[in-house]
Amino acid sequence: MQISLREINKSNYEAVCDLDVTEQQEDYVACNMWSLVESFYNSGHTCKAIYCNDEPVGFFMWVQESPSKVSIWRFMVDKNYQNKGIGRLAMAQAIEVIKQTPDLEEIEICYNPENPVAKEFYSGFGFQEVGMDDDEEDMLAVIRLCPNKSDHGS
Repeated sequence: MQISLREINKSNYEAVCDLDVTEQQEDYVACNMWSLVESFYNSGHTCKAIYCNDEPVGFFMWVQESPSKVSIWRFMVDKNYQNKGIGRLAMAQAIEVIKQTPDLEEIEICYNPENPVAKEFYSGFGFQEVGMDDDEEDMLAVIRLCPNKSDHGS
């Protein structure tokens, strides 16, 4: 099983839009089509398709909120490909890609605190809960990175 993150383009956007979560997860995940539209009209958004071998099976979108912070806004694996370890492998890859952002100090994710698997899943990657968002609806969790400061003593 080869998991990769790939660009979304005219050859695969329809397949990405057709991906769906289980009925129980629908309240927790935005529609991929909406996310692609949102990313088109707003700067700083990065969208990636999650592939298993040569099949699109999931979706990521992250946003550079500031020079030092990137937020993962969307993450989903299609209902037919869940519980196979794909999400875990894809999240690890996405975090590594995001970490390449110059001057990055923090990666943020938010999730519904009623989502039974979210806290355990995200904490496995080093996300630590920091409290509820401004609307008091979603839990915020962050990975804090050491700032990339070069120290060349004189």
